Amino acid sequence: MKRIALLGSTGSIGRQTLEVVAAQPERFAIVALGAGENIAELNAQIARFRPEVVAVCDEADRAAVALAPGRVLHGPGGLLDLATLPAADLVVVATPGHHAIRPTLAAIAAGKELALANKETIVCAGALVTAAAREHGTLIRPIDSEHSALWQCLHTAPGLESVRRLIVTGSGGPFRLRSREEMARATPAEALAHPTWRMGGKVTIDSATLMNKGLEVIEAHWLFGLPYERIEVLLNPQSIVHALVEYADGSTLAQLAPPDMRLPIAYALTYPERPESPFPRLDLARVGALEFAAPDLDRFPCLRLAYEAGRRGGLYPTVLSAADDAAVAAFLDRALPFTGIAGVIAAALEAYSGADLVSLDAIEEADRWARAFVGEWLQQGGGPKAAG
Repeated sequence: MKRIALLGSTGSIGRQTLEVVAAQPERFAIVALGAGENIAELNAQIARFRPEVVAVCDEADRAAVALAPGRVLHGPGGLLDLATLPAADLVVVATPGHHAIRPTLAAIAAGKELALANKETIVCAGALVTAAAREHGTLIRPIDSEHSALWQCLHTAPGLESVRRLIVTGSGGPFRLRSREEMARATPAEALAHPTWRMGGKVTIDSATLMNKGLEVIEAHWLFGLPYERIEVLLNPQSIVHALVEYADGSTLAQLAPPDMRLPIAYALTYPERPESPFPRLDLARVGALEFAAPDLDRFPCLRLAYEAGRRGGLYPTVLSAADDAAVAAFLDRALPFTGIAGVIAAALEAYSGADLVSLDAIEEADRWARAFVGEWLQQGGGPKAAG
């Protein structure tokens, strides 16, 4: 029986993680849940999974939680307590945003097994997290479908010297075949209509701009230790091929599965085993055909910006991530056109001249700077500047 502390239990990944747990009650027990503002969902989870302790963001929400007051934590300190809970064997980090970085590092330092679904933790603090994982002998189990796929394909590699390149795949989002002129008129509802995946709003917009692929390239760089020149992006509209690894001998391995996040979640939780699963199976005869295409960086400049930020290193990935977060929020509020997202991110990367040393305090400062820059840029009428 593996005891799990789940951070971000009421979000999309958190809810699907609980589906995986519920499907294998003989294998898993939930000992802790960390949630945001959806207290009704949290209470339903408490009733079903009976955790020992929970944490919420706002202290004012503690009274509404259906658990004894002494077992309800709150704020950043609450997440740190969950991440280091003695009763937990495995910590699943599905909390969105940059505030998942400290709990992730705390879980590693406490010797916990770690399954990671939070992009910002590796994008912004990849150097810190991977160094801590090496120091403590912690295997980071990626939950993202692409990185789970790379992880699985790399199991056959005797070492990275035999790997020629990593290929991260993506559907191309709802605007894969749209012109820039059409994308400039896109509404939030159109951008949120993903053709194959069902995800949260921010991730769905990042899929539409291909920023999600750029962030995944940065993640792959840190998780697997390859330079950016050996990490590529390939579009697969069917979302069946999740990643590929090309080896030096000319062989290429691919991981295929239905577009269902419960599959990589289950692999992260059960690794190295592959027990029977009740989730959908892949029927290639029904799929019929698989298409592939290279991404168009003129129409999707966010991908190019992510490569640039990754290569520049330091705190530039943090500026990229935070500026993107603020720009996506502005687009969803109709304060910025879709093509303006890349424009304001490019402006932030160009304007940034902060510290190069990556530390937790420096990451938080770069994050604040980037969000403030986007706010000022919008107030000053920056408008939909092109990033290309």
